[in-house]
Amino acid sequence: MTESSSALPRTFIGLIAILRGLTVSDAVSVGECLYESGFRTLEVPLNSPDPLLTISALKEALPANCMVGAGTVLTVKQVRQCHEAGAQIIVSPNTDVAVIAETIRLGMLSFPGAATPSDAFAAIGAGATSVKIFPADQVGINGLKAWTAVVPKEIGLIPVGGVDAANIGEWMAAGATGFGIGSSLYKPGIAVEELRQRAIAMIAAWASSLDSTRKSE
Repeated sequence: MTESSSALPRTFIGLIAILRGLTVSDAVSVGECLYESGFRTLEVPLNSPDPLLTISALKEALPANCMVGAGTVLTVKQVRQCHEAGAQIIVSPNTDVAVIAETIRLGMLSFPGAATPSDAFAAIGAGATSVKIFPADQVGINGLKAWTAVVPKEIGLIPVGGVDAANIGEWMAAGATGFGIGSSLYKPGIAVEELRQRAIAMIAAWASSLDSTRKSE
């Protein structure tokens, strides 16, 4: 059962594991590996095999403090389907105000994609409290710094695309509050032990950068 919006953080701070291509048969082993390694938010893109069943399998298998959601969500109908499957977050590659509004109405967190400040403000105006900066490598670290001068401080800024353990600190110093981590973490068929090593390294890089950022404030 999806938790109420009051149980979810208003501004997202943390790492989202993007599990594109994850299958139902691998869902439990992959989800448990990531949870044990420190991840608390998992995303199953809708262009994965049987994504709704995979979301349901993850929700059933993992502890209640692990948020599970859907990515590449493009329509209001898909938002409703994901909600019925147990999703708590909705991630999109674009800014669609109807998708954002329905996500929030159903008590889920919205992560609309934005490539420009205009996109970001359209998303905020529709009720989003976190914005997925996508593609992050196109916006760039200097671009993110410019965004932080105008985007309200209470809005989460979540770069996705090109983020890994080596550059996460630079992004955080520029103002990122969280990240979506895709192929540098998970690819279909990856061995669980390799996934574990990647996950632990990413969590360590995040924790170190978070500590450095707090000390500099």
